[in-house]
Amino acid sequence: MPGTVNRVISASRLRQPRAMSFFLTGLCLVVFALLVLLRPKLSGEAAALDAVLLWQSMMPRAALSLIAGAALGLSGLLLQRVLRNPIADASTLGVAAGAELALTIVASASPLLLGISRELAAFAGGLGAVAIVLALGWRRGLDPVTVALSGMIVTLIASALSVTIILARGEYAMSIFIWGAGSLSQQDWNGVISLAPRLLLGFAAGLLLLRPLRVLSLDDAGARSLGLALHSARFGVVALAVWLSASVTAQVGVIGFIGLAAPAIARLAGARTTGQMMMAAPLTGAALLFLTDCITQLLGPGFTDLAPAGAATALFGGPLLLYLLPRVHCFPAEAPQPPLAFRRLGKPSAGLLVLLIALAGVIALALTSAPAGDGWHVASGALFFDLLPFRLPRTTAAGGAGAILAAAGFIMQRLTGNPIASPEVLGVSAGGGAGLTVALFIFGFPSPIVMLSAMSLGALVAFLVIIGIAARARFSPERLLLAGVAIGAFSMAIVTMVLAQGDMRSYILLTWLSGSTNRAGPFEAWTALTALAGLAAPLPLLGRWLAILPLGGSAARALGLSARMSRLVLAMIAALMTAIASFLVGPLSLTGLMAPHLARLMGFQKPAHQLAASILIGAVILIFADWLSRVVIYPYQVPVGLFAALIGGPYLVWLLTRKAACA
Repeated sequence: MPGTVNRVISASRLRQPRAMSFFLTGLCLVVFALLVLLRPKLSGEAAALDAVLLWQSMMPRAALSLIAGAALGLSGLLLQRVLRNPIADASTLGVAAGAELALTIVASASPLLLGISRELAAFAGGLGAVAIVLALGWRRGLDPVTVALSGMIVTLIASALSVTIILARGEYAMSIFIWGAGSLSQQDWNGVISLAPRLLLGFAAGLLLLRPLRVLSLDDAGARSLGLALHSARFGVVALAVWLSASVTAQVGVIGFIGLAAPAIARLAGARTTGQMMMAAPLTGAALLFLTDCITQLLGPGFTDLAPAGAATALFGGPLLLYLLPRVHCFPAEAPQPPLAFRRLGKPSAGLLVLLIALAGVIALALTSAPAGDGWHVASGALFFDLLPFRLPRTTAAGGAGAILAAAGFIMQRLTGNPIASPEVLGVSAGGGAGLTVALFIFGFPSPIVMLSAMSLGALVAFLVIIGIAARARFSPERLLLAGVAIGAFSMAIVTMVLAQGDMRSYILLTWLSGSTNRAGPFEAWTALTALAGLAAPLPLLGRWLAILPLGGSAARALGLSARMSRLVLAMIAALMTAIASFLVGPLSLTGLMAPHLARLMGFQKPAHQLAASILIGAVILIFADWLSRVVIYPYQVPVGLFAALIGGPYLVWLLTRKAACA
């Protein structure tokens, strides 16, 4: 009887993947038939072009979507198996961002080079990115949370570099963004002919690696006991996965989260063994990308797409990450601790006075010193007053935004009890960008007030969703950070969809992404000062909340504090701060993370002192970054938001490598 039961269970497990494959195949055929039948028909003299469009555009596009989806599904499976991480994918490990950065560098140097070494450049960029991610996570045994956060950091830095290079070569800006959004549009069969052999070679190599993949699913000690060269096997599998993903990126652009979704759906369909997953994941990936591409064509007007396929697939990446969060097993580590101070300040007021003097000094530097064609000059007298209307507004906007971001980061870290929390890391800034995108979609070219309102609403919704998810997990630091990554991915997918359209709305979003203060005027300056005064002024009155909430909900209730109401009020303040600061300097500055940490490192202990120090440090950081962005490559300028991200990224890398901060 037990043997009969086992055979029945095994047979049912075999039938599940087959039923899923039949369902996906049938759905793909139905959707493609609708696409062919409902496509716009050409008449008159243009009727002869109908067959050309069908056989030289629609059919190769369909074939390429199947091949690219299969390659990404196989790549995601390999990464998840070798890292034993259910959220490993080219999107979450920084592979796609590294490949895009490498291709952007090559394109900016000489577009002709792309025809020679496009795949090699993408492979080198992707492999370099994943090497950094694995190096950051190695001390933690490639813990899924550490790997995901490392991937987010690498993606953030690579994206900042890519946008900086794109802005420096404006003639390629929109075309690179359209390509980066993952367009499958084809005019011949060259893409299919180029990518199909690579998929076949990758699948054959995967079959040869079947035994190492089975062994790698065990722990490291078990794998070594079976005679597996662990490091060599891991490197080989990772290199194969990166090559498959980079080949797709080089051919059609960034296609997000197919490698994450395909293995997850294959497992839900009943695939269990490595052999079953090796067959099911590529087929599922092919079906997912094919269906997504067909639906974007069906919903788009005429022959145009509703959105590039890569941007469309990224939309379900965030929700899928949220769904997979309960399946992510992290090390049972202690809650992260803030970095130790160099020393405890005996006189915090003296420390604040030093920071105030430093702020005055950096303001004087920004207003007076700058290079010119004949060398450096210090403006004084009449020249100083002539330059003041140009320099003072952008300096005020940068300093106010830095102070606001620092206060928002301080609130989020106290609110969640997590020292890595910040508007950028938790995806709240990206949520503000999603709100801005919706406003641009509805109103076309909204006024600054409408843009600020939409960004505030988007940031608030994003932060409330993150807090809700974290509350269900009792504010587990791992779940909180991964939820932030998921919300950020979903929000940025919305932004990418509009960016890829290449119209004036894309230019507005590109300017927002870069965080440029070049055009800051009195409105931006007064907005920063008003927001700082109006939103930061009540915080000292809420000092008791900020002191109690890091202790947890139970301690808050025991001390007579309504945790839900206090969190809601603080969340609204932090969201408004994030939206206004992001409106001024973009979403990538990382000032909201650095400033509170530096305040603690300097020895400020009490919440009120930490808040004041964070505000002053944030203002100093962004004013100095804004000044550097004007002078470092004079006469050209780097947007301050990107420049601050390039400064803050290494700091976040250092923070993540600390055991206390990586828990």
